[in-house]
Amino acid sequence: METPRTPYAPPAPASQPPSAASAAPIIALVDDDRNILASVQMTLEAEGFTVHTYTDGESALQGITSRPVSLAVLDVKMPRMDGMELLQRLRARSNLPVIFLTSKDEELDQLMGLRLGADDYITKPFSQRLLIERIRALLRRQDASRAEATGAAAVGSAIVRGKLSLDETRHQCLWDGQDIALTVTEFLLVKALALRPGMVKSRDQLIDAAYGDNIYVDDRTIDSHIKRVRKKFRQVDDEFNQIETLYGIGYRYRDE
Repeated sequence: METPRTPYAPPAPASQPPSAASAAPIIALVDDDRNILASVQMTLEAEGFTVHTYTDGESALQGITSRPVSLAVLDVKMPRMDGMELLQRLRARSNLPVIFLTSKDEELDQLMGLRLGADDYITKPFSQRLLIERIRALLRRQDASRAEATGAAAVGSAIVRGKLSLDETRHQCLWDGQDIALTVTEFLLVKALALRPGMVKSRDQLIDAAYGDNIYVDDRTIDSHIKRVRKKFRQVDDEFNQIETLYGIGYRYRDE
């Protein structure tokens, strides 16, 4: 039996994110376990979210492409297209916030998911309350970034450090004029480092900058995000070395 679907208003054009004026954030929930789909959908809708459900990665990709959402929650092991491939396909198109919700709890799987661009990773069995809080935290980070950018737009919102330019209004990162597609988490990490060049940021400080207070994230999550950020910059400049690791301490953006 198919999981009941929530009726939806006509979507915005595929090239645009959901409108800020929408009645509720729209969550794409992708899992081949229909019991989990039904349970989590019911919980999220009770919390005021609109939920689109999918039972495989291929239908999810088609659905998210045609009906933009605010955030996606993905399982890893799914038919037709697994969560890792789905994430790669989504990242090729957008910086949509993504949370993995999966029974694959090995450290290697978590690191792989984060390196591919997931913003968060929750393992099953899981607390639905934890999932809701992680979703809200990620959406708050995105909203706060947009609000800050809007407030700064009148006086110019770009942060410029040598070849680096961060435009918060457009959520755009440029390196030597070339676009670097960063997720919400990655953008906030680069911003936190670039705001105070030469100053060391501990992993805890970077967690607070990217995830906010009262959210527990393992230190290795920050390491994985930093590795992915470096990889993205080195795809356009193989000599990029502005983000330095201070072993046992944290990271800093090199003061030019």
